[in-house]
Amino acid sequence: MRRINHRELDREINEQPPVITLHILKRIYHYLKPYTFQVVLMMVIILLAALLGMLPAILTGRIIDEGFIGGDFNQLTTLISTSFIVLLLTGLIGLTQSFLGAWLSQNIGKDMRNQMYGHLQKLSQGFYASGKQGEIITRMTSDISGVQSFVTGTLTQTVSNLAVLITSIVAMIQLNWVLALVSMLIVPLLVFPIKIVGKKRWALTNESQDLNDDANEILNETLSVSGQQLVKLFTKEETEYQRYRSVNEQLTQVKVKETTVGRWFRMIAQTFIEAGPMFIYLAGGIMLLINHYQGLTVGDITILVALTTRMYRPLMQLMDIHIEFIRSLALFNRIFNYLDMPIEIKNNVHALSPKQIKGDLSFNNVSFHYKEDTRILHDISFQVKEGETLAIVGPSGAGKSTLFNLIPRLYDVIGGEIKLDDYNIQELDLHFLRQNVGLVTQETYLFNASIRENLLYAKSDATQEELIKACKEANIHNFIMNLPDGYDTEVGNRGIKLSGEKNSASPLPAYS
Repeated sequence: MRRINHRELDREINEQPPVITLHILKRIYHYLKPYTFQVVLMMVIILLAALLGMLPAILTGRIIDEGFIGGDFNQLTTLISTSFIVLLLTGLIGLTQSFLGAWLSQNIGKDMRNQMYGHLQKLSQGFYASGKQGEIITRMTSDISGVQSFVTGTLTQTVSNLAVLITSIVAMIQLNWVLALVSMLIVPLLVFPIKIVGKKRWALTNESQDLNDDANEILNETLSVSGQQLVKLFTKEETEYQRYRSVNEQLTQVKVKETTVGRWFRMIAQTFIEAGPMFIYLAGGIMLLINHYQGLTVGDITILVALTTRMYRPLMQLMDIHIEFIRSLALFNRIFNYLDMPIEIKNNVHALSPKQIKGDLSFNNVSFHYKEDTRILHDISFQVKEGETLAIVGPSGAGKSTLFNLIPRLYDVIGGEIKLDDYNIQELDLHFLRQNVGLVTQETYLFNASIRENLLYAKSDATQEELIKACKEANIHNFIMNLPDGYDTEVGNRGIKLSGEKNSASPLPAYS
């Protein structure tokens, strides 16, 4: 069985920008599908906002032609009142859009976190032994948060800007197609550089995420209880500080580059955008002066200038959104990369859950390795009958812990088989198998919760009598009862708070 190097798999994917394919779009749509009604409602609201957004420009043109030049005071007040109502409606629609976008974003993020956490729970122990915890945390937090921003920002802004762009162009062409063409002369100058800027942003995004993984890994390793203990005991505070400072410095530099990439292009593009209305004024002025186009008014030119500015704004934003879309696609790829990791330890199709297990255990020609070129166990065979005790002795690294980790299928054998009674453990239901195998690890791990919650972790439905009986057999009941809150005493991270109780309570027995 080939074991997956997840870090290398990530690197292979990140070497090339993601290609927008129908398959990826379908996977992204999968998260939107449960909220189809809300998505459709969002699209309707965006379209309505785009249509309402044109009215101020049109009303302004009519105010000039009919109110100022036409001298109609009643029409002037009516048009101004209408403009105020339109502005109020636009604001209310904007609030509705913001709320709906936030609601969709949070719910989609919730679904992705649940899916990711559920999948991570099913991955083999080898994934956690070889992977970096900081990288896993990054996938669960910042990557999914980035995807949430895609829903509230990138996706809604893309649809909104396209709606504004299309409605503006249609309105301009209907008003005066010649001046509409004049306003669109600089559009190619805005569109062509987008791809170049997007590639640079993509490379910086991947570098930024990798450095973020490294920073999270350092924090996870050195700020945990055990990590801090080692740092202090070996006086490595300065070393670890410099290591984190170096990664943080690199991350800051990359983030600055990522934020500012394409700014020169934006400056040049902004200059052309500011010059756009001047071309409308020039062309419109010529048309008015030569009186070639009957029916063209000062108000029409004002409307066209306003619509031109309204058209250019989404074009510039679409440039940024294109870059953000590439970045969001990178985050989706990173998340899909984890979700696509195969579940190596899983139930047989016809998994068994016997009514009774005696406890006979046998290893038959068992072989195992973490890496193909480094053999750990080879052709191991032995039997332990019900009620027997077997001690396995050997130097550190000989494979003793690995041997026991194979029994509850934290890893699967490479060759041979392990039997519990007459059942190959790979034929047994995983939940059933692990419920019937007790494993005491070398390293004691306690959750930051009460003693009762930690003790009930293995059997949540245990009664108080069962709990006390087990603690008496382990010779810790008296110690627990002498603690301030008894079984409800909080243990702290990895049980650190219990150390302070040794002197004030009865002696804590040595056990592991």
